[in-house]
Amino acid sequence: MDENGKNTQSEAVRSGGVLVLGATGKTGRRVVRRLTEAGVPVRAASRRSETVFDWTDPGTWGPAVAGVSAVYLVAPEETEPVKPFVAEAAAAGVRRFVVLSGRGMDKVDPGAGFGAGMAAAEAAVRESGAEWTILRPNNFFQNFTEDLWLDPVLAGRLALPIGDVPEPFVDTEDVAAVAVAALTEDGHAGRVYELSGPEDLTFADAARIIGEATGRPVRFTELSPEEYRAELSGLGFPEPVVGILDAMFAIHRGGITAGPADGVRQALGRPAADFADWVRRTAETGVWAGQR
Repeated sequence: MDENGKNTQSEAVRSGGVLVLGATGKTGRRVVRRLTEAGVPVRAASRRSETVFDWTDPGTWGPAVAGVSAVYLVAPEETEPVKPFVAEAAAAGVRRFVVLSGRGMDKVDPGAGFGAGMAAAEAAVRESGAEWTILRPNNFFQNFTEDLWLDPVLAGRLALPIGDVPEPFVDTEDVAAVAVAALTEDGHAGRVYELSGPEDLTFADAARIIGEATGRPVRFTELSPEEYRAELSGLGFPEPVVGILDAMFAIHRGGITAGPADGVRQALGRPAADFADWVRRTAETGVWAGQR
């Protein structure tokens, strides 16, 4: 911050730019937008972006990191490429990493079947010699509008193996705002931000709130893990994805992602967005008006 208490861009960013991995994803494209609006040089990278980046093709790594000072790192599920990439990026002059991880990742068994890549990214940046910040968000609000649970909401039936274990959902815009702050400002190095919304909600609560805002019923149905895997397979989800989602909900059922966290306030000095407020605004866009 400057003498007026305002955050200023760090020299690490002014001297280069930011590479955003997963630039077409939920957080990545919002990070790209915010950096662009702030006038920060940004290189948007993914397998489908102008800057091509593919975790399975190390030949794409060097051109992607050349000349940049900071990296927004969205790791793959596979652990093998993460440490070599971080080492190559640091050797090329990257001085700051901001890692998208997951809430409770420090408590997840490495063999749980979910989050191994995120855990590898956390470890790699800690060992890199560069500045690092780790973001551990809960499930996103936007999972109800952009993929995962959009079709179930449109069908009026959200069926999951979670019971009444609460989830303090977080707005992806808040995650992106914290990421941009950590990428562009000093004062975030060595911090781990647990990012959630301001209150615990069950998935049944979320379904009810969306239903009330849209005027169309959204029913929550409890499934056993076996029923959930069978439904996903019946919908055509590939087996690796079925396994990842099944493992994710097993982690949630353990309760380690429950309970509001104050990482958004720590990083930005303001409260996190409220789910019900977001639902009311989002319902006005018509995203839940159709059927699939």
